[in-house]
Amino acid sequence: MPTRSDSPSDSSGEFDSKHFLKQLTERPGVYRMYDESGSVLYVGKAGSLKKRVSSYFRKTGLAPKTEALVAKIASIEVTITGSETEALLLEQNLIKSLRPPYNILLRDDKSYPYIYVSSHSDYPSLTFRRGRTKKGGGTWYGPFPSSGAVKESLNVLQKVFRIRSCSESYFRNRTRPCLQYQINRCTAPCVGYISPEDYQQDIRHATMFLEGKNPAIIRDLMDAMEEAAKNLEFEKAAACRDQINHLRHVQEQQSVDGEGGDADVIAIAQDAGVVCIVVIIVRGGSVLGTKDYFPRYSLEQSEGELLSAFLGQYYFGGNTRREIPRDVLVPVDVDGQELLAQALSDAANRETRIRGNVRGERRRWLELAMTNARQTLLTHLASKETVYRRLLALRDMLELAETPSRMECFDISHSHGENTVASCVVFDENGPLKSDYRLYNIEGVTAGDDYGAMRQVLTRRYRRMVAGEGKRPDLVFIDGGKGQLSIAREVFDELGVSDIPLIGVAKGVTRRAGMEQLIDAMTGSVFRVPADSPALHLIQHIRDESHRFAITGHRAGRDKKRRQSTLEGIEGVGPKRRRELIRYFGGIQELRKASVDEMAKVQGISKSLAENIYAALHDE
Repeated sequence: MPTRSDSPSDSSGEFDSKHFLKQLTERPGVYRMYDESGSVLYVGKAGSLKKRVSSYFRKTGLAPKTEALVAKIASIEVTITGSETEALLLEQNLIKSLRPPYNILLRDDKSYPYIYVSSHSDYPSLTFRRGRTKKGGGTWYGPFPSSGAVKESLNVLQKVFRIRSCSESYFRNRTRPCLQYQINRCTAPCVGYISPEDYQQDIRHATMFLEGKNPAIIRDLMDAMEEAAKNLEFEKAAACRDQINHLRHVQEQQSVDGEGGDADVIAIAQDAGVVCIVVIIVRGGSVLGTKDYFPRYSLEQSEGELLSAFLGQYYFGGNTRREIPRDVLVPVDVDGQELLAQALSDAANRETRIRGNVRGERRRWLELAMTNARQTLLTHLASKETVYRRLLALRDMLELAETPSRMECFDISHSHGENTVASCVVFDENGPLKSDYRLYNIEGVTAGDDYGAMRQVLTRRYRRMVAGEGKRPDLVFIDGGKGQLSIAREVFDELGVSDIPLIGVAKGVTRRAGMEQLIDAMTGSVFRVPADSPALHLIQHIRDESHRFAITGHRAGRDKKRRQSTLEGIEGVGPKRRRELIRYFGGIQELRKASVDEMAKVQGISKSLAENIYAALHDE
């Protein structure tokens, strides 16, 4: 059966914060702290998970209550979200469901702020409400994370559309316009100053904006902000900027129920012999929580087969039958999908669909689950327990006298022979040692000559080691076949290095993960390791990391431009789009806080381009 993922602890059972924080993401999200028994201690949100969680483990300046909390932490789990607002809403849902002892429990679901459009046939009102009820009909928008943003946004909407905000009894008993009409915040429908048709048009525009379907209002405010700035009316320009920010907060997709509905969102990620499956639970259109699983699998199983086996165990395995939602969202086609959907429908006594090709909010949920699956898998691979178990297996497989404490791996990367770079990644007993990673620009070598590039990088690295300037590895891997390995052997012989084992990692005939061939430089023997071997999984992790790091060398020029201007150098973002982004968000700080979907609302910014901008701003 699948098990929950945990963050690393050392051999004494104490939480290893330094190792955990090293691989934690900078993206926004929610973190959950657990004690040794697995009980949740605290749930919190963060605009940057790495910065926020790091603050708990600083040496000084902690409050006594926080120190007591940190002393009890045995593990931490994180859930990545698309924006800080989504993190806030998920945090509130988790606090209400888990009731952690170190959280302050102030309010229930009824205290969430909503925007309410009344059911009046001719002249509906637009008002702020706390709590959603079924009385009186009408249309509800929310819940929203910030009452201040809702109130300010209602003020803006009333200025733009001049929709009434009075109660029904006050509206029915008016004989002349009130003060709201005098200050241009209402069109006085109470005394017939506007026709029902024109008023309904204003209501339609306001509700379209609340549903995120009418960005024209923001564009008008952006134009007004620019015009005010040109006329040196800076206070007016600042007011327009603040209005734009408030309107954007109202418009955030997670804040509005939108499509609503119940769904379990399933995502899968696999790497280095490990598969991670993440389940995001959505009820009533809101994300309530996540679960992480690491099932065992064989090399021959596809993602569709893995998900099929997992779903059967998840919903029907064990003594407790899980709640079955109306939709189960998956990233790939599931083997036996129709049969499994029928079984779920029979168990739930209503139709349940297993869907992969979805749009809108459901597509965003699925992308969020996939992001969490990848991040959770990386966290698991970097955990000290996982690395130590694999190191022992590697020692036994290679028949080494001692467990290697420092391993280096080299890879060559280029684009059609141009801009050749070489990577050197380092692993120790804690996993990737990124502070010791090195990237080498290869010069004076014929374009496309991988052998020459390998000779140059190894000579540069180990000549310094022989001279006493660099650390000595216990084991060296070369990403390549016999040709690259023979070059490495020649370099070692030339430098007089004879006591460091050299292992080549070749992809094999099929070039499939798990079918790698290992080559011993000392004996020249070629051998394979079982696909489920922890030793092979460690070698795959090191090899894949060296390949990933080498590819980043091609981005050096673009990264240099980014340091000069945050948006410059991002492919597809020219002067006009940079201007539109800054106009829409009011500054680079607000742009950094925005999710991909919010960026895609800017004129001229597609979804794929928004994803590239988000990645660039968050150094992904």
